[in-house]
Amino acid sequence: MAASSRDASANPYTEAGVDTAAGDLAVELMKSAVRRTHGPEVLGGVGGFAGLFDASALRAYRHPLLATSTDGVGTKVAIAQAIDKHDTIGQDLVGMVVDDIVVVGAKPLFMTDYIACGKVYPERIADIVRGIAAGCSATGTALVGGETAEHPGLLGLNDYDVAGAATGVVEASRILGADRVQPGDVVLALASSGLHSNGYSLVRHIVSGAGVSYGDTAADFGTTWGEALLEPTRLYTSPLLRLITELADGDRDGVHALSHVTGGGIAANLARVLPRGTWVDVDRTTWSPPPVFRVLADLGDLELTATEGTWNLGIGFLAVVSPEKADAAASALAQDGIAAWQVGVVRADALPDGHFEQGAKGVDGGAVRLVGAYADTTHNGAK
Repeated sequence: MAASSRDASANPYTEAGVDTAAGDLAVELMKSAVRRTHGPEVLGGVGGFAGLFDASALRAYRHPLLATSTDGVGTKVAIAQAIDKHDTIGQDLVGMVVDDIVVVGAKPLFMTDYIACGKVYPERIADIVRGIAAGCSATGTALVGGETAEHPGLLGLNDYDVAGAATGVVEASRILGADRVQPGDVVLALASSGLHSNGYSLVRHIVSGAGVSYGDTAADFGTTWGEALLEPTRLYTSPLLRLITELADGDRDGVHALSHVTGGGIAANLARVLPRGTWVDVDRTTWSPPPVFRVLADLGDLELTATEGTWNLGIGFLAVVSPEKADAAASALAQDGIAAWQVGVVRADALPDGHFEQGAKGVDGGAVRLVGAYADTTHNGAK
């Protein structure tokens, strides 16, 4: 057989567009950030085929239930790519994944991430993972593993997407949800840091339609458009876990249900954690949506009310609490740096006429609508 003309030292995988050496360098750059999320319960370090987590701590639970969640950041990554800023997207990922776990009252244990890209740029991948690690540290979550996959030909050279999954634990007798909610319970709103990571397809549509570049200065924000729109997602897990503990009174919990305001907006997500037969009027007059929502709505020639099924409009979480604990809850959250204020009360009498969100995302839950007009100036609880 004739000798091949191909250089024997050539790597056919590299020629196909996959640079394994770049992937190895990315791991080296992110190692220290990942290790900082590890406590003694994490075994095996960084780089194994599987992350190991010592589950013996679950023996402290009488009836431990594992809670799990998975999500991504969505099209917000397109803005990070447009201005070449990748160090906050990781916090957005943790917010979308880990903050779903605390909704049932669970403490997060560990998380894994997945990054798919057209080409591995080690510094960029390391920036993303450092952001994930920082979010994990802030929420008490161990980042025990991950994967970076290079997909040449499927994704553009500068394209990537990120996703993750996390696992937590909650005592069965302490699980939060609709079955704990009672008529008369108070609904507290917890302020968001901005858009978080939802509704960015609408954001990008508005910005593109207005002919705005993400590198342009946004006079309303004092930054570029891209920087303003990359404001990281606020993380609620640690403050909410502290709140659940502080408001507990023996076998009675002051916090009855939690709702993470993500895709679908305020009404749809609150309806998911209310029992069937109950309803809530969320009072718009109790807060003023922050400037980013107003500016984008004006730019897109939209009424704020038209965006209520897409954006959080300044409310990142909702807590349904016993009425006698509502003031204490708002005070405790304020001490943790999260403004909280009452937006409604759970009711179980006859449903009034009008349009309510009900049965959101397959859950046969309560009914919610937004009423009144948004305050013209920022509510003192929502600053």
